[in-house]
Amino acid sequence: MVVLLPAVFGQKPPAKKTILVAADGSAQFKTVQDAIDSTPDGNVRIDIKPGEYRQVLTISANGVELRGLGKTPQDVVLVFDNTHTSAGGTGKSATVTVSGDDFHATNLTIANDFEKHHDRAEEGSQAVALHITGDREIFRRVRFLGYQDTLYADSKTCHAAGETGPCRASRQYFADCYIEGHVDFIFGDAKAVFDRCEIHGMAHPIVTITAQSRVRPDEDSGYLFRNCTITADPAVRDLLLGRPWRDYSTAVFVNTEFKGTLDPKGWMEWSGRLKTSDYAEYGSHGLAGDLTQRIAPSRQLTAADLVRYTAKVWLAGEDGWEPDRAP
Repeated sequence: MVVLLPAVFGQKPPAKKTILVAADGSAQFKTVQDAIDSTPDGNVRIDIKPGEYRQVLTISANGVELRGLGKTPQDVVLVFDNTHTSAGGTGKSATVTVSGDDFHATNLTIANDFEKHHDRAEEGSQAVALHITGDREIFRRVRFLGYQDTLYADSKTCHAAGETGPCRASRQYFADCYIEGHVDFIFGDAKAVFDRCEIHGMAHPIVTITAQSRVRPDEDSGYLFRNCTITADPAVRDLLLGRPWRDYSTAVFVNTEFKGTLDPKGWMEWSGRLKTSDYAEYGSHGLAGDLTQRIAPSRQLTAADLVRYTAKVWLAGEDGWEPDRAP
């Protein structure tokens, strides 16, 4: 497996091989997975012609890029309908699973449409569109469609409180994306930034946007939302920013416009974990509710705090990664 490293002594990384996929059979490959499997060493750009591609995708190689060739992200749709029950676990239910590093996706849709076509059950209806655990991952103009547990933004390690040794969260960057769902629909323990994204609550009595799962106080993970817009179906009764899936859950919302009405308490308790979680906001506006009614110990940031909450700082890591400079 190829590991992509920064250029050394002025050398550029090797050029990516380009592969074309078309659902109508007019290209090198008819399915995206066949194109992925043809280049097990990675370092490849897979261009995808408009169409619906109904297949489970698994990407373990480094340096894979998926690029939709349609005019909009709606023109290229990667979709399946597995669930926790049918696949044998929430993580296994994903339409697209990415464990390779340096993955890029642009101008396409990743969806799990189980609940669109089947009755929802109280247990087992978790249906993931994307499960991603790789590091230095970038998504631009990508739509994530689903219901419960749409986007599993996760890491490869650090999942149990009793683990020892280094705990380096995977870093992921989402820009100008659309993400929809209802119960805990952005979840996991990645170190992720969401820039200028629309986050949409699907019809459900209670919508919890995040369930971030940082499990150790020394784990450098958390979700940062910057300049995003929150919308919601009119049938949503209580719209909340999130709840703590694990003891040290971390989520920060900066300059968020609420077009869906947020419950003034902002967040929800889960098994007493709020007391050790880190939930914060700055500049919430629109239908954000009365900020003085936010549930403790969530907090309001000051302008001076904002130097810590940029994509460059949040995602730098030990290698100084800057997603805006990525090729």
